[in-house]
Amino acid sequence: MIEIIQTARTLASRYDAWLCDVWGVIHNGRSAFPAARQALDAFKQSGGTVILITNAPRPHTEVAAQLVHYDVPASAYDAIVTSGDVTRHLITAAGDVPIFHLGPDRDRPVFDGLDVRLVEADDAELIVNTGLFDDYTETPENYRDMLGAFQQRGVRMICANPDLVVERGEEIVHCAGGLAVLYDELGGHVDYAGKPHGPIYDLCRARIADARGAPADDTRVLAIGDGLKTDIAGANANGIDALFVPSGIHMRPDDDRDQQALDALFADVARKPIAAIDGLKW
Repeated sequence: MIEIIQTARTLASRYDAWLCDVWGVIHNGRSAFPAARQALDAFKQSGGTVILITNAPRPHTEVAAQLVHYDVPASAYDAIVTSGDVTRHLITAAGDVPIFHLGPDRDRPVFDGLDVRLVEADDAELIVNTGLFDDYTETPENYRDMLGAFQQRGVRMICANPDLVVERGEEIVHCAGGLAVLYDELGGHVDYAGKPHGPIYDLCRARIADARGAPADDTRVLAIGDGLKTDIAGANANGIDALFVPSGIHMRPDDDRDQQALDALFADVARKPIAAIDGLKW
């Protein structure tokens, strides 16, 4: 049974650090959740460390600037770790190869400061997938022919955002993860930069140690998020407790968010969240 709690304060003393998702927990892509920002402040004031962990396919500096727009200042957290940060490490490790950027121009900062050669699709030896060119109108199926051609040539993909979908206001839009799943189904090779995969959690552990002056035991770390296949799966794979925040990804706004609904949602999940909360609040 997944405990339903009213405030995160009831769990605070069990943990030294929070790994808190951004999109879906702190904001929904259109507006911020003030109670979530207040919860971050309160946990920090109680001695906790807050690391924001996000599958945003951009450097953490870009996410920090976006959060200011949502009235979430740097004082509300200790560090931000993005899948974009991990992507940059993977790009550097790939060496001097021609890269095709699959994604919108707004994600170009992932390449800032890196010595890369961006080319057209036919000349690429590596795909850096940050998402759909137009996530308002397209789905991954629009890319089947393109991805099939890449697969035939054996082009490797770095997926900079493993999210399948996200909530943007009241809309659900497709993300880079959906393209990566399709590429994998077509037989392509995909390296994933973000949640639920290990490298982003290793970087989070390093940032916790930086903030606290010493590592935190994984049993004293709480992951907070709204995605079963990213936040919850990542926490489970890394031996970290999870607090589930229901959002439009898995539940419609008019759905009941009671024990029965949670039990049904997590019926096939071996390690369930320790609790669920209807919006992060203190």
